[in-house]
Amino acid sequence: MTTPAAGAATAAPTAVVLMNLGTPDAPTPAALRRYLSQFLSDRRVVELPRWLWWPVLHGVILRTRPAQSARKYASIWRPEGSPLLYWSQRQAVRLLGSLGEAGHRVQVHVAMRYGSPALPDVMDELMRQGVQRVLVLPLYPQYSATTTASAFDAVAQWLQRTRRLPELRFVNDYHDDPAYIDALASSVRAHWQREGRGERLVMSFHGIPARCVERGDPYRDQCLRTAGLLANRLGLPQGELVVSFQSRLGRARWLEPYTEPTLRQLAAQGVRVVDAMCPGFAADNLETLEEIAIEGRDAFVGAGGEALRFIACLNDDDAWIRALAGLAQRHLQGWATRSGTPAT
Repeated sequence: MTTPAAGAATAAPTAVVLMNLGTPDAPTPAALRRYLSQFLSDRRVVELPRWLWWPVLHGVILRTRPAQSARKYASIWRPEGSPLLYWSQRQAVRLLGSLGEAGHRVQVHVAMRYGSPALPDVMDELMRQGVQRVLVLPLYPQYSATTTASAFDAVAQWLQRTRRLPELRFVNDYHDDPAYIDALASSVRAHWQREGRGERLVMSFHGIPARCVERGDPYRDQCLRTAGLLANRLGLPQGELVVSFQSRLGRARWLEPYTEPTLRQLAAQGVRVVDAMCPGFAADNLETLEEIAIEGRDAFVGAGGEALRFIACLNDDDAWIRALAGLAQRHLQGWATRSGTPAT
């Protein structure tokens, strides 16, 4: 099932596809089993040899993890469904409106790398509608082979079975985009105005195996660049910013420092209140709402801290939609998206 943005001009021959990681269809073990099987079978995500990984995935993980994950998803599930899908669709609707106000006649769609709406289904629907040009914009500010490259793999796999191809453009990353940094800074300032300022600002990025960086993945450097630019924009004194990495899977060494031990250490050092945010996620999801806002809070308070205050992801924040629209417009240049404008 595809999900065009509400009000999308279906006759427009140019489309922007906002691509995110994915989500299960429901907070149930069966749905999680399908989702995790697809996600953890991706060679970009798990680079181990199949003879080594397959017994672990099918003999252990898919037998135990779905029920555990389903309970966690149930704790953050919205009446409308998955938070990630909900916010991604909201972003598509608002991006469509912003681009329309700027004079661009385009479609805006949401696609997921894993789960629904699946990228191949979205692309097939666009071709049925006669779309000639597609801008693929992964909602990953920092580039990693495990995420961005995997999204491009999905497009490449679709291309291999498609006879008449559209023109294609891809956005690699926007980790240092000034408007993106401004949107993050605005969200932090708004949080401080509402809640007061914590003693530390913890920026937790999704982790990846350390060997990915050792093999040339720029992800860690881009995370640190984002954090540094945001700290400068906020005027944070040295020592108030803490960068960490979450969501470790398996026993291999991942990017450090890990978020939960970092939160416990801060509490042990006498830090009473921390603000925590996840700048690497464009929309709230399990890793932000459950892993940080619930588990992270419990870890910090359990170690003696007073309060962990979670700063929501950018979601459909006005400043973020402006940043997203600016990013899309830069990559749409040269395509005839305005009436009476010839393509170049």
